[in-house]
Amino acid sequence: MAERVWTVKDALEWTCEYLGGKGDDHPRRSAEWLLSSATGLSRVELYAYHDRPLSPEERARYRELVARRADGMPLQYVTGEMPFRHLVVHVEPGVFIPRPETEVLVDVALEHIGDLDRPVVVDLCTGSGCVAVAIASEHPGARVWATDINERAISTAGRNSLHANVEDRVQVLYGDLFDPLPHELAGTVDLIVSNPPYIPSRDLPDLPAEILGFEPHTALDGGRDGLDVFRRIADAAGAWLAPGGGLAVELDSGRVSDAAGVLEGRFEGVTVRRDLAGRERIVYAQKGRSMQR
Repeated sequence: MAERVWTVKDALEWTCEYLGGKGDDHPRRSAEWLLSSATGLSRVELYAYHDRPLSPEERARYRELVARRADGMPLQYVTGEMPFRHLVVHVEPGVFIPRPETEVLVDVALEHIGDLDRPVVVDLCTGSGCVAVAIASEHPGARVWATDINERAISTAGRNSLHANVEDRVQVLYGDLFDPLPHELAGTVDLIVSNPPYIPSRDLPDLPAEILGFEPHTALDGGRDGLDVFRRIADAAGAWLAPGGGLAVELDSGRVSDAAGVLEGRFEGVTVRRDLAGRERIVYAQKGRSMQR
């Protein structure tokens, strides 16, 4: 008996039901992403060509992807990519998955450096490099130094800078926060950005299994109150920033106000920025022009 011919529509419908039964909160979105990855069709084309048969190779690839998703692997790790602003960044297990709200951090960064011809930017805890690469690609004069303590993240960030054709302006360095930066950068940086770990250690066990079981704990654990890494950044930032230089850090909405309090009296223009959902998300401040290193 001839093997059944599976169309795009058949595959989507079956996968929605299957993944829904496995506890996927958004089974149709997952099915679309996975089938797009297996076939090379865009999500729009999946519906435009809903009666298109899948080749044996596409079916085999699709089955593999669906199995990984059914086992609880985050969708971004299964497909190996994540949309971020106008980019599609590569992600893989062991590298923190970019979140949509982090796009606002790039907005704040571009607002600060917008009028500068050749701004120097430092991106701490760069992860996939999404922020560093987005800044460089959207500000053609920006020179970005990106650091992380995760070797896999460093490799991924370098790959993403190469894919976006900004590898000549994004320098990716392995090391803890400011440690790997060249000493001659001290006092010359126009902007420091970071999306550091900010989950309190005691809250880690309560994270969804999809996060706790796959994403790197070093990118999640923010210490006793979630602000341990932030405080280290705040303590050292003044020595690296040029007068008038900015500091923009993304944090959990429940901790942004406390972070702003840490910066008060040490920096000028301390403000809190909200994400697209209206939640406090980013603390921003500037080094005074009269401040010394």
